[in-house]
Amino acid sequence: MHRILFAAACAAALAGCAGTGPSGSASDAAVRAKAVEMLKTSFKERGIAKLDRLDQDETQLLCSQYTTVAPPKDVVEKIEKANMALVKPPSDGKYLGDWKRGEQIAQRGTGFQYSDTKDTPVGANCYACHQLSKAEISYGTIGPSLNNFAKVRGYGPDIQKYAWGKVYNAHAYSACSFMPRFGSQGILSEQQIKDIVALLMDPESPVNK
Repeated sequence: MHRILFAAACAAALAGCAGTGPSGSASDAAVRAKAVEMLKTSFKERGIAKLDRLDQDETQLLCSQYTTVAPPKDVVEKIEKANMALVKPPSDGKYLGDWKRGEQIAQRGTGFQYSDTKDTPVGANCYACHQLSKAEISYGTIGPSLNNFAKVRGYGPDIQKYAWGKVYNAHAYSACSFMPRFGSQGILSEQQIKDIVALLMDPESPVNK
């Protein structure tokens, strides 16, 4: 969503061209510049998908430099610190919404695609990367299983706060995560994030059964 596809495409292109992490050489910089130029010339505006999606922010620029090797410790710390500063707590101090709405959001894959409109309901498409409930037979494995999330970790305020922050901006906890920054990038509303957190945290949620 938003700029996620471009960031992934850029990473793939850089990996294909360079094959290693950055060395700081002029040739590496030239390869990266050429890859970005190639991607930008191949993208066309279509529907709600505009060319501004190709503009990377500082986090994406840093992560794109480390496509086949892990970022060094100082880069990881820089990314996580910068993104933690972007995490905003819920305006009313309450982290939990309605898990039933959260389940609908987790299953929904629409929003921000060229085939959508500005009024298309936005989802988090969580099952594309995670297992959430045992009843779901089709799910992705890019991310860890979230089944029994709170049942294992506990239902207390500290875990609620962590779940909120992770959904709001995953890079604050894991630099260069594949997970979208749902809150910081304005993909989900505050209420939608509350509903997703409730899906993870509510003892009555299918996640914790």
